[in-house]
Amino acid sequence: MSVRIYRKPEVHSPVLIACWPGIGNIGVIAVDTLRGTVKAEEFGEIEPWEFFYPSKVVIRNGVLKDLVFPASKFYYAKTDETDLIFFIGEEQPTEAGRTYAEGEKAYRMANLVLDVAIEYGCRRVYTSGAAVAPIHHTTRPKVWVVPNSENLVSELKTYRNTVLMSDIEGRRGQGSITGLNGLLLGVAKKRGLEAVCVMGEIPIYLQGFPFPYPQASRSVLEVMTSALHIETEMEGIDEMVAKSETEINRLYEHFPSEMREQLDRLKYVAHDEPAEPGPITEEDKQKILDDIDKFFKKEPRED
Repeated sequence: MSVRIYRKPEVHSPVLIACWPGIGNIGVIAVDTLRGTVKAEEFGEIEPWEFFYPSKVVIRNGVLKDLVFPASKFYYAKTDETDLIFFIGEEQPTEAGRTYAEGEKAYRMANLVLDVAIEYGCRRVYTSGAAVAPIHHTTRPKVWVVPNSENLVSELKTYRNTVLMSDIEGRRGQGSITGLNGLLLGVAKKRGLEAVCVMGEIPIYLQGFPFPYPQASRSVLEVMTSALHIETEMEGIDEMVAKSETEINRLYEHFPSEMREQLDRLKYVAHDEPAEPGPITEEDKQKILDDIDKFFKKEPRED
């Protein structure tokens, strides 16, 4: 059995909110914060055996006692407006050394998540992740939205601080979402569920760092709570944002002045107005990434 249900949740026509770790852990932070706000209770999990290797072993008195696997758990909550089912995975299943989830394992996990959602009458799916964008870390992150149905476009255009991924300048109506956050969107469409992926922007020069970016998580959380008509306290995530801003500013000050001048141009980039003092081209973006890579190859890194 691949799914273990501990108890049947009493929900009516719930919304599924699903996420896995990714760049900046943007989706996981937002969704887990919402889960805590509504006090969602655990009710099941996807068993890990066919998807993951053990992340560690537990040894007591010199004897192996247990294997520990990445968790993939379901939670539920009832609110005044709608019932919610959460799925939060600690890791995405990968194959053949790939960075992102794809292939048979990922497809099977996506279907197992939706099996549970459909069994309890789910009507809509939200997934969440990161959108790597040419913005500065002092800029309020926007939220990119991607629906799996044209019927959702008019609704999504009413969400504040959002932009349709297909409308972003230079994308010519095209785009891609890596990993299970995107795959679930497609599988939901195939199985007749409407779904939306909401992605918080992270600066292109921070995408490779192994630390969270709660600034974007906050933007995602604002969109989700507004769409679901849920009130939530932002105090906890605001504390994370303040700490993150301090760490990023300290890191930024160590960049060479020429690099900071280049990055400071990103302060003027916006989706709805021309950039000043000049547009950021694809060549500019690549130069930024190359400069960051060179800098950290020659400079010792500190925790």
